Amino acid sequence: MDDSGQYLISTVSKRSGVKSDLVRAWERRYQAVNPSRTDGGHRLYTDLDIARLKLLNQATNNGHSISQIAKLTLDDLKTLLKKESDSIAQTLEKSVPLINGNRLHLAEDYIQKCYAAVLAFDAHALESHFENAIVELGTEVFIEKLLNPLLTLIGDRWKSGELRPVHEHMASAIVRSLTYILRNNNPCSSNAPRMIVSTPINQLHELGALLAGIIAELKGWKVTYLGANLPAEEIAAAVKFTNATAVTLSISFKTDDHVIAKEIRRLRKLIGNDIALIVGGREAGHYEAVLDEVGVLKIKNYEHFRQILQDLDDQYSNPFSDRSFAS
Repeated sequence: MDDSGQYLISTVSKRSGVKSDLVRAWERRYQAVNPSRTDGGHRLYTDLDIARLKLLNQATNNGHSISQIAKLTLDDLKTLLKKESDSIAQTLEKSVPLINGNRLHLAEDYIQKCYAAVLAFDAHALESHFENAIVELGTEVFIEKLLNPLLTLIGDRWKSGELRPVHEHMASAIVRSLTYILRNNNPCSSNAPRMIVSTPINQLHELGALLAGIIAELKGWKVTYLGANLPAEEIAAAVKFTNATAVTLSISFKTDDHVIAKEIRRLRKLIGNDIALIVGGREAGHYEAVLDEVGVLKIKNYEHFRQILQDLDDQYSNPFSDRSFAS
């Protein structure tokens, strides 16, 4: 995230959900954020300031006094909200047991409500539905049974002309803003396997990669997320810098050129055969020939991805296992 001031208070208010006058009050009275200033005296806020204000807003909505939480670190705020979410989820499970069928029904209900919010271009309602669903469903069920089908539905309706690209961009922006809640707050073990997550060059949509990284974190992996649209050389450099044992790529769109195939071959050559190369995404199947050629582990669905992660973890824990992945 960018830690340089770049957002005016009007933008910060819209993205954080905190009114402008309240942002100023929290800054003045409690030093909750410390924005820089333009030459003209206008406040400039960072991505981290927005994330912090969003978490403070959630905590105060939960009944906490701003005077008591304003100085908490970002990690402490996330931990506080995570504990409360877990407590609420446990209470819900005790009062209304959510067996698989009930969770699925609840997720389907949320899909309809979320899609209606997207169609109405109501970002506030969509974000509220997401936050409630995370609490009620849990992170993994939220991603697999609500978010993934919803994003697929949005993509299909965009192609059919019912939605405009801006609808998809709005939904994607809100999902990205919630990653602080979705991500695993528990520290990784010192010997946790390491993974690089990105998308190949010219693959600009990053949500698939972002969600894969979150799933891997929940499975105990130490993930370095690089964002989208990176050439093979840069991904390979990240593998070297972090001593990663696996790379996961998301491919969301197919093209008629040979860039993706070339990049996949190049990446395999650069990282070698001992590093697991995992590929998923809506259009990964379009490149199945080259994926098979270089020995890629292809993700069928989130459950399959979790199994891949478990198998790799077991494999790297066994010093006598065969670690060559390329065919």
